Amino acid sequence: RVYDYWLGGSHNFLADQDAGRAIVAVEPRMRLIAQANRAFLGRAVRFLAASGVRQFLDIGSGIPTEANVHEVAQQAAPGTRVAYVDVDPVAVAHSRALLAGNSGAGVLEADLREPEKILAHETTRQLIDFSQPTGLLLMVVLHFLADDEDPWGLVATLRDALPPGSYLVLGHATDEAKPTVAQAAETVYNRAVATSLHLRPRAEILRFFDGFDLVDPGLVYVPLWRPDSPDDVPGEPGHYQCLVGVARKR
Repeated sequence: RVYDYWLGGSHNFLADQDAGRAIVAVEPRMRLIAQANRAFLGRAVRFLAASGVRQFLDIGSGIPTEANVHEVAQQAAPGTRVAYVDVDPVAVAHSRALLAGNSGAGVLEADLREPEKILAHETTRQLIDFSQPTGLLLMVVLHFLADDEDPWGLVATLRDALPPGSYLVLGHATDEAKPTVAQAAETVYNRAVATSLHLRPRAEILRFFDGFDLVDPGLVYVPLWRPDSPDDVPGEPGHYQCLVGVARKR
């Protein structure tokens, strides 16, 4: 819901707004970062649709906002199916209301920490055929898992369920470009929000792509991934503090 506040959404509460404002005080670009992440997701979904992917599993999908995955994907390729997954019952409830009447999209309440349950869930099985290439979306969700929860192993479990030719779309917060500001924002966030944030360096984020081949331009700061226009690239992309990548399963 804090992320929804940064995006200008209406599905958030005063406590979320207070937390969001506290983090913006430390990192004034936070709204721009959230918007850039959302724009990257749209570009990545269109790229996968153009590559022949017709089904998406979006884990940590969050509260619906503008240009949702099913809207982008189904506009690019009618008939595309999307299964959304989120642990927040508020996000799931809003998603169900949004998806009413859309037979090609559904949502389930589940935790990334239990990938087997996600893969076996009835909604997932109705929408995703794991014998066909699938787009696995893990946008700005893995940094909410601590190292001792083995997020790399969780991603590997999901990867192993996908056939070759599937894709992973991933975004993860990092503190490499602006460590002082990023770590201050992390501290403020963790004081205000129940789910802790865990920033990671590039080398640890790259590990999530084991078994995949990154497509050009590789793992880059979010504005640098195939921008729609050169004018969309800021002078200091590292200030956006999120590394993103798209990769194809071997």
